[in-house]
Amino acid sequence: MARDGIPERMMDVTMRAAEAADLPAILRLLADDPLGKNRETAVDAPYQAAFAAITADPNQEVMVAELDGRVVGCFQLSFIPGLSRRGAWRAQIESVRIDSALRGRGAGQAMMDWAIARARARGCALVQLTTDKRRPDAHRFYARLGFVASHEGMKLEL
Repeated sequence: MARDGIPERMMDVTMRAAEAADLPAILRLLADDPLGKNRETAVDAPYQAAFAAITADPNQEVMVAELDGRVVGCFQLSFIPGLSRRGAWRAQIESVRIDSALRGRGAGQAMMDWAIARARARGCALVQLTTDKRRPDAHRFYARLGFVASHEGMKLEL
């Protein structure tokens, strides 16, 4: 048992679809790292509009992980149809965050296990994600889950 009373390997998170009322908790998680703290702000109209657009699209899901009724993790799961791989669907995982106080205790593993199972249930042929090159701990985490850095991702900010 850790000093804060939470088991060292904690797997008992509950996954559920995010609701608009979860936006403050989601933004807290997105800002809870050196990269996010400079780009995320308080809940305002752009976040609310984005959340509404995501939740209105049947191929998009924003999920939260709860522990004892508290949001401790989040991610967005997008289901993308494609022509390659014989017209296969793929799942894209974005905006993955776990409360920094809980990292390394199994909540992230539980979240990703859920996301992968959801992708399988939706008939996806693969799951993909990107992770910033400045997040080596995340790279090791995803590699342990079986993700392979097979492609070089590129972005163009507009």
